[in-house]
Amino acid sequence: MRRNPRDLQRYTASERANHWIVGICFILLALSGLAFFHPAFFPLTALFGGGPWTRILHPYIGVVMALFFILMALRFWRLNVIERRDIEWLKNVDKMVDGNDHHMPEQGKYNGGQKVLFWGLVVGMAVILVTGVLMWRAWWAPPITVIRVASVLHAVAAVWMIGLIILHVYAAIWTRGTIRAMLYGTVTRAWAKQHHRGWYRKVTGDDS
Repeated sequence: MRRNPRDLQRYTASERANHWIVGICFILLALSGLAFFHPAFFPLTALFGGGPWTRILHPYIGVVMALFFILMALRFWRLNVIERRDIEWLKNVDKMVDGNDHHMPEQGKYNGGQKVLFWGLVVGMAVILVTGVLMWRAWWAPPITVIRVASVLHAVAAVWMIGLIILHVYAAIWTRGTIRAMLYGTVTRAWAKQHHRGWYRKVTGDDS
């Protein structure tokens, strides 16, 4: 892709790699988890070498995703602290949905919706990690009641996470220019000024 030297860097190479590792692991976990969620999805185990290998690989992939997600959360949590302007943005989100986002409250690097999504994913990941560890009987044997409760919470959290990721992907496709940021690390000045004016002013010093 040909890049304009005036484009703004939104993500570094390491940040993008971190994001894609988490994303790929999530897809693998969703497929392998669905394979055990209902018999209709069991054929998905063929993608991982059969049922036994799917059961073995699922928790290890989960550990990889959790580690890289924690790293990503540590990178970005300060930028996702919800401020008063984010609440105002959320109150006016219907304007953006209608395509009238030129008069939305000024936002920093992330808008109110992205911040809510971030914390929703943090909560979901915490539940999935804790319940997944409790269910991992290859290493210990907790009481059967604990395993049953953990299994239900794990499934609920997984559905929660899948829903949020679908929303995340849809929003990225809907807001033209967003996916480019995670592929190449840069965005145009026009994109930044329209969608994240506060961040644009901070990185460029342009107060217009």
